[in-house]
Amino acid sequence: MEWLNRMEEALDYIESMMEEPLNINAIAKVAYSSPFHFQRMFFMISGMTVAEYVRKRKLTLAAQELAVSPSKVIDVALKYGYKTPESFSKAFRKIHGISPSEARQSGVSLKAFPRISFQLTVSGDRELDYLIEEKESFIVFGKTTTLTCGNEGRTRQDFWGECRRDGTIDDINQESISNSLLGLTLNFDEDFTYMIGRKEEVVTSSERLTVKRIPSTTWAVFPCHGSLPEAIQSGFHRIYREWFPATDYQHAGLPEIEVYFVGESGRSAEIWIPIVRR
Repeated sequence: MEWLNRMEEALDYIESMMEEPLNINAIAKVAYSSPFHFQRMFFMISGMTVAEYVRKRKLTLAAQELAVSPSKVIDVALKYGYKTPESFSKAFRKIHGISPSEARQSGVSLKAFPRISFQLTVSGDRELDYLIEEKESFIVFGKTTTLTCGNEGRTRQDFWGECRRDGTIDDINQESISNSLLGLTLNFDEDFTYMIGRKEEVVTSSERLTVKRIPSTTWAVFPCHGSLPEAIQSGFHRIYREWFPATDYQHAGLPEIEVYFVGESGRSAEIWIPIVRR
């Protein structure tokens, strides 16, 4: 399948650039993809961000070099993108459990993180319902924060809890007549910007809330049924692992939106993905 070949070509390119700074735009270009789409797809399939993968691969190669060559630690650190021995040693110890200098000792155990490979798995256990909608530009107002991808740091659920406790969601509800709350992923990387808000017809002035205009675009809309947040998490995984590989669409690079319905039965949420044809 074409998308699989492109992802593998991007992995080949990543391997060839291990001694260079990480350049997401260049990697995504190899995959004929937007940076947002490539990074989101990579994370959903592999369970790690591109930056995390590259970091683990570089530290694997660095450990091998230290174990079999007389290269100085500082030279190896600089070769793989670390500006100081201290930053290299900290990252090295986090992966291997020992210092770079200890890696030279005979009989020391080192971690090896191999090059990954993408494979297509066809489950076919249940259908994935969706519809394509054209939507005009609209305004969202709410609160933004920076979150860390993966299991470290604050999560989306943590931020929702904070906004409930500090009155932010009450403020949003008071200033909007919309019957749904929105969660917006505004970009995607190891650290990404996330927003909780509501759709509004006009710009709302508020000291506590941020205003974001979403451009007119085409959306793939996926209904999510069941308990939250599991229904949303499952929905995103199926979209990136099953739906995108099976279609001619890719992510348009605009914010993706979780829509949480208030007081409605039969459905709990929707996922809106901005799309363009390849």
